[in-house]
Amino acid sequence: MLDLIRRGLTQLGGLVAKPSAFALVLTYGILWLLFAPDTFGWQGLATMAVWFMTLLIQRAEHRDTQAMQAKLDELLHALTRANNAMTRIDEQQPEDIELHREQARKND
Repeated sequence: MLDLIRRGLTQLGGLVAKPSAFALVLTYGILWLLFAPDTFGWQGLATMAVWFMTLLIQRAEHRDTQAMQAKLDELLHALTRANNAMTRIDEQQPEDIELHREQARKND
C-alpha cells in the first residue's frame, strides 16, 4: 500500500509539470466563474493565482531536473568506467534513490 502511494505521488508530481495541468486549472477557474460568480471575488482570484504560480514553479523545476539528468546521462555514457545502469536511477522512487546514495557513500 505504501509503495502504491509513493508511486502515485511521484506520478502526480510529473503530471502537474505538463501543459494539460494549466488547461485543467484554467477550465476550473472558468467553470467557477460560470457557476458561482458571486463566490469568486478576490479570494478566488488569489486562489487561481496561487495555483498557476505553483504550476509554473513545478514546470520550471521539472525542466531543470530533466536537463540536468540528460547532462549527467551523457557524462556517464562518455566515461568508460562509469556504470551505465545509473542512467536509469531516476525511474526509481525518491526513497530508493536516497538509500542507494547512502550505500554508495559508505564505499567512499
